Amino acid sequence: MSDDFNMSMRKFLKQVGVTSQQAIEEAMREADTRGKTYAVKAVVTIEELDLTHEVTGQIKGQE
Repeated sequence: MSDDFNMSMRKFLKQVGVTSQQAIEEAMREADTRGKTYAVKAVVTIEELDLTHEVTGQIKGQE
């Protein structure tokens, strides 16, 4: 893969990671999350390539 491709993909994934973390942290601050565990799912799509990629996991609230 080309350097341009790698850089554009890294830039996109960094943006996804940073903005997602900010949104999650804000939502967690506004809710009573003590002792709770939340199911989380991230979905990346590229419609033109018919790509849908899902990542699932869990995030624990603050103690």
